[in-house]
Amino acid sequence: MLNGFHACWSRSLVLLIVPILVVSLAACSGVPKPTYFPGYPVGFVERGVASWYGPGFHGNKTANGERYDMHQLTAAHRTLPLGSIAMVRSMTTGRQVTVRINDRGPFARGRVLDLSFAGARALGMTGIGTDQIELRVVGYQGRTADMGVLRVQVGSFSDRQNAFNLLERAKHLYSVGRVQVVTLPEGTRYRVHIGQFSREAQAETAASHLESSLGLQAFVFRDDS
Repeated sequence: MLNGFHACWSRSLVLLIVPILVVSLAACSGVPKPTYFPGYPVGFVERGVASWYGPGFHGNKTANGERYDMHQLTAAHRTLPLGSIAMVRSMTTGRQVTVRINDRGPFARGRVLDLSFAGARALGMTGIGTDQIELRVVGYQGRTADMGVLRVQVGSFSDRQNAFNLLERAKHLYSVGRVQVVTLPEGTRYRVHIGQFSREAQAETAASHLESSLGLQAFVFRDDS
């Protein structure tokens, strides 16, 4: 009986040591742990309209500091963490492509994704310009950026004074606001941004309030600056 107990105890000790060694080897291997973001886990799904942007932006700096290369499989999303890897499937043709989120956009209401030219070509949507898609986060690549604050864009103007006039109106509802100057292929634009929010639910509520109070269209985006 004693020998049987000793043998059983020995086997148990070996089984206990093996997982510890595996964990220790994994910890020492230098393999980075997968990164998960609140609200954007692997498996996050979004459906909506995708567009694409190309030659006019080629070579411009993206939100994560890279230069936009329209021939790479990348995309712009308004709120997903930069570095997200997303599988994008066309709801009309079934074609799909995997892209990396490295920029912010699209800055147009009703759209959820701006694909690079290469991404749009893979889906066969360069001719029509937009397509109904399903986006699914499948992972993260490289150094993921810290999560910036969420803001609400309530307007974009070619005239500077119009932008500041809207900012003053919006400040009666939310005290925090700014006008951001951006240079686009079609010229300089003055974008009006309101608020600083940590959660999308808060930002979406503010966007709805601004729309109903000011009679305009608003959308939420993440500010990585």
